[in-house]
Amino acid sequence: MEGKRQKSGDGRKGEKKEMYHVIHKVPSGDSPYVRAKHFQLVEKDPEAAIVFFRKAINAGDRVDSALKDMAVVMKQQDRAEEAIEAINSFRNRCSKQAQESLDNVLIDLYKKCGKIEDQIELLKRKLWMIYQGEVFNGKATKTARSHGKKFQVSIKQETSRLLGNLGWAYMQQMNYAAAEIVYRKAQLIEPDTNKACNLGLCLIKQARYDEARSILEDVLLGRITGSEDCKSVNRAAELLHELESQQQASPLTTPPRLNLEETIVEGLDLLMSEWTPFRSRRLPIFEEISPFRDQVAC
Repeated sequence: MEGKRQKSGDGRKGEKKEMYHVIHKVPSGDSPYVRAKHFQLVEKDPEAAIVFFRKAINAGDRVDSALKDMAVVMKQQDRAEEAIEAINSFRNRCSKQAQESLDNVLIDLYKKCGKIEDQIELLKRKLWMIYQGEVFNGKATKTARSHGKKFQVSIKQETSRLLGNLGWAYMQQMNYAAAEIVYRKAQLIEPDTNKACNLGLCLIKQARYDEARSILEDVLLGRITGSEDCKSVNRAAELLHELESQQQASPLTTPPRLNLEETIVEGLDLLMSEWTPFRSRRLPIFEEISPFRDQVAC
């Protein structure tokens, strides 16, 4: 009888322990990485978590996850510069499969630090890797995670996302002509209202009001995927108001037509020129957008 009680008690303890890990979303065990996750998610002690993530990396304990998680916690603590240094120092200890996710973390860190040039170069490199077919381990989709949920990401979606980030980076440099080229390419791949609004803003900044108006009205009239998004619709309305104000202030201004070929050299087509020797190896998505270059050059 006593033995049965003991087994029953041990079973309840095991169940409680299992529930603890499920509730707090921490792995089981007592390794440096497990302790780091405990400090991060349970104790809410980011400084201690960073210490143990670093110990995990040095001990070879789940290095891929430890480095990524440490960088994320550092970013949350406004230690983005330190996080960048950590990734660059330790990523050689990580697996090949982890490099893509580390690049994504780096892009966010560069953005937070205002390192626009570094962000642009990394985005170009990631686009080049897509072009070469070196992402997703050769598959058409990959499994991503956001807010604890898993979902599938296609090559098209990833290309459009990276182009959107590249366009944003050019906008921070006030290189609106280069940003325009990038956003137009992104819209050809996978149209969405946020990129449409950014494209409209690029055209407003170049005093190309009629083109900007047409794109922003498409958002308002629901002609672009995602037009049910109230945030994008409101932003399109605000940009149209800004457009009208600027046009009234300088109604007789004729916007200079920039040499798009020169802009392209500064922007995305610098990357495209690097792809030229490998055209036969391009993924279908790049074949789909290549006619656009001829269109804008006319």
